[in-house]
Amino acid sequence: MSAGGAVEPGPPGAAVAPSPTPARASAPGHLFRPISAEDDEQQPTEIESLCMNCFRNGMTRLLLTKIPFFREIIVSSFSCEHCGWSNTEIQSAGRIQDQGVRYTLAVRAQEDMNREVVKTDSATTRIPELDFEIPAFSQKGALTTVEGLISRAISGLEQDQPTRRAKEDAVAERIDDFIVKLKELKQGASPFTLIIDDPSGNSFVENPHAPQKDGALLITHYTRTLQQEEVLGLQAEAPQGKPQEEDLRNEVLQFNTNCPECNAPAQTNMKLVKSGGAVEPLGTRITLHITDPSDMTRDLLKSETCSVEIPELEFELGMAVLGGKFTTLEGLLKDIRDLVTKNPFTLGDSSSPGQTEKLQEFSQKLDQILEGNMKACFIMNDPAGNSYLQNVYAPEDDPEMKVERYERTFDQNEELGLNDMKTEGYETDLAPQR
Repeated sequence: MSAGGAVEPGPPGAAVAPSPTPARASAPGHLFRPISAEDDEQQPTEIESLCMNCFRNGMTRLLLTKIPFFREIIVSSFSCEHCGWSNTEIQSAGRIQDQGVRYTLAVRAQEDMNREVVKTDSATTRIPELDFEIPAFSQKGALTTVEGLISRAISGLEQDQPTRRAKEDAVAERIDDFIVKLKELKQGASPFTLIIDDPSGNSFVENPHAPQKDGALLITHYTRTLQQEEVLGLQAEAPQGKPQEEDLRNEVLQFNTNCPECNAPAQTNMKLVKSGGAVEPLGTRITLHITDPSDMTRDLLKSETCSVEIPELEFELGMAVLGGKFTTLEGLLKDIRDLVTKNPFTLGDSSSPGQTEKLQEFSQKLDQILEGNMKACFIMNDPAGNSYLQNVYAPEDDPEMKVERYERTFDQNEELGLNDMKTEGYETDLAPQR
């Protein structure tokens, strides 16, 4: 069953005049501030707007904020004091990501129902156990929880039930039965699977166990299809002729981008260090036993497909998190510390005492590793085989480091897009075109 027929509230009212109470201005680099009830400067911008229900003036509030372990969003809320109509939605403040993302959450307990969720307009939501789907672009984006998503679906289905009972009583009865099933899931009657599939890559499901790995949540990044590119408005026209090939191996390329911290315009310099960037025949697992402070100076290349694990901290960093980096071991560990400790959901008033204690313990142990006061095992696992950690004893073997080559699993090949890739016989197919 699809919730696509649910009628959602309309967009916020059309702005006509600024509020007499001016919003506080932030510095350009601090437009998007982490969510925190203790931040007195984080106030919403208020704009007097036209209510699309009674056509009198209401109030729209805009809040530019950051979601931890995610990115910047704009939360908008409209309310009308005359007719009582209100509407809340979210929009991504960043660009469409290079890959789509699919979150698969096994909801087993009430704690899972309280997970924070960012669902954009382009995301599809599914519950396979009920054969239930909320299609993309049928709802406005929302900053909510898993329980809130189900409540929103229930409200949407209930909204037109009086009309259905008058016209199609049999359909209304089936929807009533389905609403009962949704309410039972909401109350935790049985475990279920929630899938949020967003080709724009801008949806998000919270990991309440951060920095530890979330065993109930599977995150999959994938390459968009041509149809998904067209729906998002990204499909470019096919080139008319064969472009002239250039040798860029000795060139430094520059292109415009946005700063990942403040979103301000910036430039990225790039030089090809490996021609083609092909996926290696075997995956690579590098295990380093950190025993001396000098290990922090080792050069490190982490590709986007590489995950990082520190067993002593019960920590695992998944693929694509922090992106590809060429740095030192110390630099990567500091990036991990910043990623984990600058999390307002675990440090602010919404955090639980247990979460805060675990986060503080993690931060203290990581600092000890950085200072050389704690031995630890550092593992880089790259199924594409394109990551590297310096051997300071080269050309001799490194007694503290182990490099393993392994055959990828079917799931790893699927995530890298290799299962559907034709690697044999393509020369024959291309021959008539030459």
